[in-house]
Amino acid sequence: MTEANGGDLATKVGRNLPFLRRYARALTGSQQRGDQYAMATLEAILSDPSSFDSSLAPKCALFKVFHSIWVTTGAPLSEDETGLASRAQDHLSRLTSGTREALLLHTIEELTFDEVAQIMDVPTSEVEQLVSIAYTEMAESVSGRVMIIEDEAIIAVDLEAITAEMGHKVTGVARTESAAVDLAARETPDLILSDIQLADNSSGIDAVNRILKDVPNTPVIFITAFPERLLTGEGPEPAFLISKPYTEDQVRSAISQAMFFSSTETLKV
Repeated sequence: MTEANGGDLATKVGRNLPFLRRYARALTGSQQRGDQYAMATLEAILSDPSSFDSSLAPKCALFKVFHSIWVTTGAPLSEDETGLASRAQDHLSRLTSGTREALLLHTIEELTFDEVAQIMDVPTSEVEQLVSIAYTEMAESVSGRVMIIEDEAIIAVDLEAITAEMGHKVTGVARTESAAVDLAARETPDLILSDIQLADNSSGIDAVNRILKDVPNTPVIFITAFPERLLTGEGPEPAFLISKPYTEDQVRSAISQAMFFSSTETLKV
């Protein structure tokens, strides 16, 4: 499929699809539901290629199609959601409309206010206000115990400071898989923030999988320099993912989002 003004539409969509999956999963708190929205977006473009606005940057054009679907469905949680996900629905119903979308687009996806405005089809000034409101409302939302799995000392200290400043208790920092499992056994975390590659060449993914056997509903945020490798759409993948190098706003946003949901899947990679 080729656009009238040149350039391969399939290529443009394909290059940005991993990031749409990341965004959709963070927005819904679920790999399955996020991927359903991503698939619906692809189907919409296939049925009407003109819906992909070639005047916009490809990522913005793809995300804009997604949002045209998202806003019309209202994106309710499933009626059978329980636990933290169920409590999230009660909280989300009290949040100002559009705040989470604007915050995720600006922080996790690193889009400018102008680009977010194009995607959400609202004035730039409104996007700036929505992001500001999001920080305020989420700071007052959910707090808990956060466990950090990170082998680089400088990054670990930075993550610990950001997390503590948000009002969460850091249960500790683990540098290896075995240390992470021991730390989780001493104090059950409400959230796990984990690197992928650890100090002794052990895996943060393996560490998280072992921990989730005992506390399966604990939300997890993974940090990696290669997020696209965990967003292929093949098999269980994380709902929350931060790219390295990260910004403080990305960490704050991801922690706030992840605290709403407990649907991160056990990874097998």
